Amino acid sequence: MYRFYIDETELPVAPGALNLKIRGANKTLTLINDGEINLLKIPGLTEINFDFLLPMSEGYSFCGEYRRPEYYLAKLERLMTGRVPFRFIVSRISPNGRRLFDTNMLVSLEDYEVSEKAETGPDITVSVKLKQYRPYATKLLTVEETADGGYAVSVDQPRETPDRPNGSRHNVTNGECLWGIAKKFMGDGAKYKDLYYANKVLMDTANDRTGNPWYTVYPGQELIIP
Repeated sequence: MYRFYIDETELPVAPGALNLKIRGANKTLTLINDGEINLLKIPGLTEINFDFLLPMSEGYSFCGEYRRPEYYLAKLERLMTGRVPFRFIVSRISPNGRRLFDTNMLVSLEDYEVSEKAETGPDITVSVKLKQYRPYATKLLTVEETADGGYAVSVDQPRETPDRPNGSRHNVTNGECLWGIAKKFMGDGAKYKDLYYANKVLMDTANDRTGNPWYTVYPGQELIIP
């Protein structure tokens, strides 16, 4: 079972295919008398492409709550014009309920195309192109005159961002709660909803069976820390 989330919003129908392209940034150089060498560099940003369906009726919408296509189209418009990165999550669950690997990445919305075809009736198909986003910050240079008439330059390092695009993981132990885990690993207990959405499928599957509140966690669960 697959579940796709764009900025905490689950798509109504999981796409039939997902394409992730990891661009290499290596360079080939030619040295005198030594021929070609390969200069290894940090990989480029991952590109993500997929198509998804927006059904006009809830007859074959498989997420928990049905919303009409205009809700998702407005969401995409806000992401495009808002110029802020957001979370893209793909949760993969085996038929026996065991969590497989996840895709959890900070991304930007690069392009999307809306199409309607006679063969699909009133339903809408959206083609989306996302690109991985890496947080960055500028450095501040401070120049001070020294006693001997020279100058000293210092560099203020930017603060490390708490957002880790690939996500770290934490195994829940006895007595832990979602608020406490968010406070410990994300620096603020009020971010428990971000923690929930990063692990929505796992937590919902467990709590649907027990009837416990959506924010309940259990010992042994492996949570992604966004």
